[in-house]
Amino acid sequence: MRWSGCVLAQRGNAVRMATENRARADAHGHEGGHHHRDVSGGWLRPAVFGAMDGLVTNVSLIAGVGGGGGSAHTIILTGLAGLAAGACSMAAGEYVSVSSQNELIYAEVNKERLELENNAVAEQAELATMLRARGVSPATARQAAAEISAYPEKALAVHTMEELGVDASDLPSPLVAAGASLASFAVGALIPLFPYLVGLRVLGAALGLAAVAAVVGGGIVARLTDRPFWRGALRQLVLGAAAVGVTYLIGTLVRGRMG
Repeated sequence: MRWSGCVLAQRGNAVRMATENRARADAHGHEGGHHHRDVSGGWLRPAVFGAMDGLVTNVSLIAGVGGGGGSAHTIILTGLAGLAAGACSMAAGEYVSVSSQNELIYAEVNKERLELENNAVAEQAELATMLRARGVSPATARQAAAEISAYPEKALAVHTMEELGVDASDLPSPLVAAGASLASFAVGALIPLFPYLVGLRVLGAALGLAAVAAVVGGGIVARLTDRPFWRGALRQLVLGAAAVGVTYLIGTLVRGRMG
């Protein structure tokens, strides 16, 4: 059975890499003593995205309102409203997105299950072909396909991984993704608001703290992915500064016209 969805292809590549990494980790754990991080839990992407989005969104809001001459009270109100609205929106979006993605995957898996039930011979031959494409000899591929096909659930898991590129038993949790997104967005959004909440009602303090957080956050993410700290830090700082610059400019233009 052929599959052509781009969404599953992207997800499939990530799960395939995670599965292969875990397999290598198990082998290396006995031989070399090192292991790989689990990258398939579904929390890292929404957590990182949520924190950076919360930081950039709220510091941009604060810069825009501050540039427009808003009072400290207005800035605090805007920041808190942005935090609550953004966190809830991010959580809802992640929950719906991950749930929909999982439902799509389950639908495709069910199609594969029906194919295995109704066209067992053809599916076994297809599996043998896929194994040969991976470098297995024809005789071994036929034997392996026959042995795998003798166990319906195992056959379904292998076909699903080979054809769809996903492990249906290891999909990300919508609740975990939503919770990680909500919490991380709130933390990120709170950073530029913090000076105002403790009485330091100076726009420069909020911008400076946000810049430090962007550097640290971007650098940490870079190190998690084995890239240089400075590259991730600089990228996050530049992107955040660009967003702040736009909103601050809008605020000052509005103040100028209304003043």
